[in-house]
Amino acid sequence: MASFDRAIDALPLSETLATVEHKLASLDPRLVPLFCACYPNTLTTTVQSLADGTTFVITGDIPAMWLRDSSVQVRPYCALAAEHSDIRQMLVGLIRRQAFYLLIDPYANAFNREPNGNGHHADRTRMSPWVWERKFELDSLCYPVQLCWDYWTATGDRAPFDATVHQAFKVIIETLRTEQHHDTRSNYTFEREDVLLPSDTLPFGGKGTRTNFTGMVWSGFRPSDDACKFGYHLPSNMFATVILDHIAELAELIYQDGTLAADARQLKAEIGFGIQTYGIVDHPRFGKIYAYETDGFGNYNLMDDANVPNLLSMPYLGYCAPDDPLYLQTRAFVLSEDNPTYHCGRYARGIGSPHTPGGYVWHLGLIMQGMTATDKAEQREVLEMILATTAGTNLMHEGFDPDAPERYTRPWFAWANSLFSEFVIRWVEQQESSNESSG
Repeated sequence: MASFDRAIDALPLSETLATVEHKLASLDPRLVPLFCACYPNTLTTTVQSLADGTTFVITGDIPAMWLRDSSVQVRPYCALAAEHSDIRQMLVGLIRRQAFYLLIDPYANAFNREPNGNGHHADRTRMSPWVWERKFELDSLCYPVQLCWDYWTATGDRAPFDATVHQAFKVIIETLRTEQHHDTRSNYTFEREDVLLPSDTLPFGGKGTRTNFTGMVWSGFRPSDDACKFGYHLPSNMFATVILDHIAELAELIYQDGTLAADARQLKAEIGFGIQTYGIVDHPRFGKIYAYETDGFGNYNLMDDANVPNLLSMPYLGYCAPDDPLYLQTRAFVLSEDNPTYHCGRYARGIGSPHTPGGYVWHLGLIMQGMTATDKAEQREVLEMILATTAGTNLMHEGFDPDAPERYTRPWFAWANSLFSEFVIRWVEQQESSNESSG
C-alpha cells in the first residue's frame, strides 16, 4: 500500500495551491491558511493506492470508504487529471474500486479495504466481510457515476471504463428499478440493535415506512446516514435524474450500449415525473416548495439537512438553474427558521442535521449556501461565518455550536475540507471574472 505522503510542494496540486494562495492574498488573506490546510487534506491523509492498482479513500476519522464521501473528497482534483498522471492514476483507481464494491453489494454505503469483517456486523441485514455498513442510501449509487462523469469531462480518457464499470452501471439501473417498488419487489431490510437514536434503524421489520408507487426511488437512509422518515428522499431522486443522463451518455459514447442508454433515460423520465407530481407542496409562507421527503400517500417531511444531496444543493447537483423560481422559494424556506434544522448563534447561522446535537450548524451547510448563492454579499457573509468557526484548526468540521465553535464534531472530516476547497476556487474565479467585467 502506498499513499500521497510527499511534501506539499512536490504534489501534483502544488501549482493550484500556490496560484489560489497568491490570489487570496489580495482578495482575503485570512482565507489562505484555511485553503492551504483543506485543499490537500484528502490527498495527503485519506488516499491509499493499493497493490491491485485501485484506490481506497477513507472518510477521515473513520477507517472505511463511503461511496459518497470518497467521490466528493477527490472532486476538486478532477480538473488536474488531464495534466497530472499521478492524479489521473489515483482517480482511475478509485473509479475501479467503487465499481468493484458496487458489484459486491449495491445496497451498502461503506466498505472495508479488504474482507476483514470490520464495521457494523451485528446489524440484521445481508452483510459481507467487505462491507463496513449496509445502510441503503440512494445517493451512494449516484456519486460514483458523478465521479465517472467528472473524470470523463476533464480528460476524455477511456482508461477507467472497463467491463466492471459497465456492469456497475447496469447494476445501478437494476437496483433503482427494484427500489421504485420497494414494498413489493425488494428484499432489502435493515435493523440495528442497541441503537443510540431511532434514526439508526428502520421500523416495521427493517422495511421502513410504507410507500406508494410514484416513479421515484425508495431510500432507507439519508446522506447523513440517518433513517428517512418517508421513503422518497427528494434531493437524492433529483440527483438520480442527473446521473442517469450521465449513464446514458457514457453508455453510448464508450460502450455503444443503446439498451443501457434507453433504460437510463426512461428511468430518468419516471423519477422526474414522480418528483414534480408528488414532491411539491404549498407552504403558507413560501408558496410552492419541494418537500425533503414524501411517501406518495400525501405525507411530507418539510425540512432540509446539511448533508448533500439536499434541497439547498439542487443547482450544484445540476438538477436546476440557481435562479429557478421553485428552487428559490425552496431555498428561502431552507434558510429560515421554518426549517427545523436551521439554527442561529453568535458566530453563525445556517442548516445543521439531526445527526448531531440540537442547535449545531454544519460547515457543509454553510459551504453549500455559499456555492449556490448568486449574491456576492451572501457569499461574503458565508465566508465570514466559516472564518469565525474553525476553532483555530483552519479545517472544516461536521457540526459545531454556533455560540461556541470550539464545541464541534469530527475534527477530521475530509468531505467538508474538499467541498470548502471547491467553494474557494470557484469564489476566486468569480472575483476575477467580476473584476475583468468591471474593468
